[in-house]
Amino acid sequence: MCIFCKIINNEIPSKKVYEDDDVVAILDISQAGYGHTLVMPKKHYENILEIPDNEYSKVMSAVKKLSEKINKNVKPDGINVINNTNEAAGQTVMHYHVHIIPRFKDDDIRFITPDHQNKYDLDEVLKKVCE
Repeated sequence: MCIFCKIINNEIPSKKVYEDDDVVAILDISQAGYGHTLVMPKKHYENILEIPDNEYSKVMSAVKKLSEKINKNVKPDGINVINNTNEAAGQTVMHYHVHIIPRFKDDDIRFITPDHQNKYDLDEVLKKVCE
C-alpha cells in the first residue's frame, strides 16, 4: 500500500485541510511554499493517465475550491497548480495527486524550463501530437 493510501486510511498522521467522500487534501510535509497542499482521490490511481474522468473531475473540483480558499486566506501573489506524471516528470509517490503551491513575489521557488526556441519543427510536433 502506498504512503498516500496509508494517509487516506488514517494509518499515518497528516494535516488534512479537506476531505469528502472521494477526495482528501493534506498539507505537503515538504512545504515548498507556505500552504503547499496535495489533493488526491481516495481511490488509488497511479497517475493522470490512469484516473477515470469522473474521478479526475472530483479532484480538480476540490483543487479549485482549495485554491480559492488558499488565495483568500493565505493571500499569495500567485498559485501554481501542478501534476507530475511518472518519475521522469518528478512524480515521487505513485498515487495521482495535484500540488497547490501558493507563490509569493520574493520566494525562491523556481520551475525552470530551458528555452529551446526553434529546436523542434512545430508542424512535425503538431502531427505527432494529433495522431
